[in-house]
Amino acid sequence: MSIRGDFPILARQVGDRPLVYLDNAATTQKPRAVLEALETYYANHNANVHRAAHQLAGEATALLEGAREKVATYLHAANPEEVVFTRGTTEAINLVANVLTGAVSSGDEILITYLDHHSNIVPWQMLAQRTGAKLLAVNVTASGDLDLADLEKKLGPKTRVFAFNHVSNALGTINPARELIAKARQFNALTVVDGAQAALHEDIDVAQLDCDFYAISGHKIYAPTGIGALYGKMSLLEELPPWQGGGEMIEQVRIDASTYQKPPFKFEAGTPNIAGAIGLGAAIDYLNSIDKVALTAAEDKLVTRALMELAKIPTVKFVGEPQARRAVISFLIEGLHPHDAGTLLDQQGVAVRTGHHCTMPLMEQLQIPGTIRASFSLYNDDSDVDALIAGIHKLQEFV
Repeated sequence: MSIRGDFPILARQVGDRPLVYLDNAATTQKPRAVLEALETYYANHNANVHRAAHQLAGEATALLEGAREKVATYLHAANPEEVVFTRGTTEAINLVANVLTGAVSSGDEILITYLDHHSNIVPWQMLAQRTGAKLLAVNVTASGDLDLADLEKKLGPKTRVFAFNHVSNALGTINPARELIAKARQFNALTVVDGAQAALHEDIDVAQLDCDFYAISGHKIYAPTGIGALYGKMSLLEELPPWQGGGEMIEQVRIDASTYQKPPFKFEAGTPNIAGAIGLGAAIDYLNSIDKVALTAAEDKLVTRALMELAKIPTVKFVGEPQARRAVISFLIEGLHPHDAGTLLDQQGVAVRTGHHCTMPLMEQLQIPGTIRASFSLYNDDSDVDALIAGIHKLQEFV
């Protein structure tokens, strides 16, 4: 089953070469269905939401709230009110870290991991600085898996928050999210899951995971940039204070005090990214229209084939060989700086990512400055792997 034809950009060329797009962990391309949904909104329904009695406002509001329902269903949330629209995973995690300021104090511990993206590190550093809490990080094994023995040492009764990613953007490691959440639950620690890389490839069921918060980015699942969502348990969303103040999130405003709306609106100050949310809903509709299970299985086979072919190249050294991997391969080429490799591959139409992938603590622990990262999506096929391998063989001329 091929869906490549649904993505117009995949038909373009880079120079005189067909585009081979293997930078999906950074952002995915957009299907026509999403592009058309954005155009339709702006051409026919553009208005601000929740605030007016006129027809366009009603239509825009219905589209926005319809998108919220689609996200809730996609994440298996109990109800749409548990879904807060954000600019993406980064803002979602910052939101949680900020509203927990009053719930974390000196003597508490915040636990993260060396696998985490900077967006799941820096907000917790800032929370620790505000509150006097201690920040700890779970080590990573040489193979790129979370060190569960180290987790047992660092997770304990002082742990107030445990934040981790579901799938590593740098190595593709699939973390045992349900197991990690269950361990945290033993100590009544709040769990915050960075689902940016998992949302496209895993069947996310927040109720089954029993996480307190789960964050996703739309642009990682074929939706526009600048839109994402935070799932939060309703009991916590009701209890926690708002993060930002302004329009939309208020119930009553006086000069001396204000009251706030119920979740999720309490956390959505100002005019939301209406078009982005509609695009996110359209992306979810698109994913629901394809055989995602079959395409994910095909993607896994493609990644396995790429690993096998790369292993045949003597100068290629893998960075991380986790027990369970999703869609990402990180590697180095002996005698060639990752940035130079990325530039030379780009000249052959192959788009990969090079550098530290916003995981500098991980790279420091692995004692490398960065990697070459090839990341796959449901629209990639054998021709993309062939082009990557041919491109790397071509690079040998420069080594």
